[in-house]
Amino acid sequence: MENEIEMRKLVIKTFHIEKVEFGNKTFIQNKILYLREDLKMDLVQESADIIKNINVTIVNPKQHDFFVNSIMDFSPIATKVLGKTGDGITHTLTGVYVMLTGVDEMGIQVAEFGSSEGILAHQVVLGHAGTPDVKDIIIHIDVVLKDAMGAIRIGPTAAHKACDKLVQEIREHLKKMNGKACDEKFEYFDKVKFGKKKVVVIKQVAGQGAMYDTQLLGKEPGGFEGGRSIIDLGNVPIILSPNEYRDGALRAMH
Repeated sequence: MENEIEMRKLVIKTFHIEKVEFGNKTFIQNKILYLREDLKMDLVQESADIIKNINVTIVNPKQHDFFVNSIMDFSPIATKVLGKTGDGITHTLTGVYVMLTGVDEMGIQVAEFGSSEGILAHQVVLGHAGTPDVKDIIIHIDVVLKDAMGAIRIGPTAAHKACDKLVQEIREHLKKMNGKACDEKFEYFDKVKFGKKKVVVIKQVAGQGAMYDTQLLGKEPGGFEGGRSIIDLGNVPIILSPNEYRDGALRAMH
C-alpha cells in the first residue's frame, strides 16, 4: 500500500517434537529429539573452575511432582536460518522447552531477591506466557556451581553459557532441517504506517546485582552467545522493533 512501508519480514517455521531421548549424538528425526549423552561432561570441563557438575534430565508431561533447584530460566529452542534477529527465517521447536536451574555445592540456591526451589508442579504455572505447556517435554539442565560461585556474577553467567552451548548443538541440526517440512509457518511484518498512531510498548527488564540481568540481541533467538548485558550497557533504554522482540531479542538471566 502507498501509505505504508514494510521495514522487515520475519518468517518463523515450527517443527514439532513428540519425544526426547538420550543418544550417541544430537539430532532430530521423525519428531524425536536425540541429545548427546556425554555433552554435559564437555561443558563441565570448559568451566571447571566455576561449575562442579551439570545434570541433564528429560521431564515428560505430567511428571512434575519432583524437587527442583531455583529456576533460572525457561527458554524455547530456536535458531536463525537466514538473516539476523528480527528478520529473515527462524526455525523453532514446539513441544519441548528448556529449564535451567542452579545451586552451589554447599546447597545455596542460585537466586537473587528470593529463590524458587521446590516441587516443580507447585513452583510453576504451566501453559502461560514464558512457561511450557502442560503437554510440553522439558529438558532440565541443573547446574551445580562451586562454593560461593552463585553469589557473584560469573557463576550464573557460566550456568547460562553452559546451557546455551548444550542448546546450540540442537540449533545446529535445526538449522539444516528442510523448511518445507515444517509443521507451521508464520509471517510477521514490521511496517511504518503513515497517518496512523505511533505505538510504543515499554518493558522493564532486570538489571542489577549478581544474576539479576538481561541479555540483549544474542546471535541466536533467546540465546546467550553474542548478547549484551543490560547491566554492562548501563541500564539505558533500548529500542527494539516488534519483530526483534518476537524473534527472541531478550534472554532473562534470573
